[in-house]
Amino acid sequence: MGMPIADRLEKKRTLLEWLRYQAAVTEREVRDLEQQVAEESRRREVARREQGWVVSAPRTDEGRPILHRGNCALRAKYGAGELLDIEGVLGAVEEYPGLEMCEVCAPWGSLGIDKPAPAPGRPGEVEFP
Repeated sequence: MGMPIADRLEKKRTLLEWLRYQAAVTEREVRDLEQQVAEESRRREVARREQGWVVSAPRTDEGRPILHRGNCALRAKYGAGELLDIEGVLGAVEEYPGLEMCEVCAPWGSLGIDKPAPAPGRPGEVEFP
C-alpha cells in the first residue's frame, strides 16, 4: 500500500510552496533582464544620436536652418528633422547653402572641419570645401 493521504498532502504542499518560490525568483529575473534590454536599447539610441546630425528649421522667417549634433539640447527645443549621417549633412549643405552651425553643440568638430568664421550678421555660417 502507498503513502498515507496526510503525508502525500504535506509533500504536495511543500512542492507547491517551492514552485511558488521558484516562480517568484524567475519573475524577478525576467524583470531584471527586461530592464537590461530596455537600458541597452536606450544606450544604443543615445549613441546613434551622438554620432549623427540634425538640421532644424529656421527660428524666424528671415532665419536659416541650423545644423546640430544629434544629441543637442537646442535641437530638441526648437524641433528638428530626422537624424542624418555624413552624406545627409552634405546633402543638407547643398540644399541649404546658408546653413548655420549651432554654437552650443559645435557640430564642426564631429565633422572634422574647423569652426566656421561668423559671417557679418550671420554667426556660424557654414562653408564646406
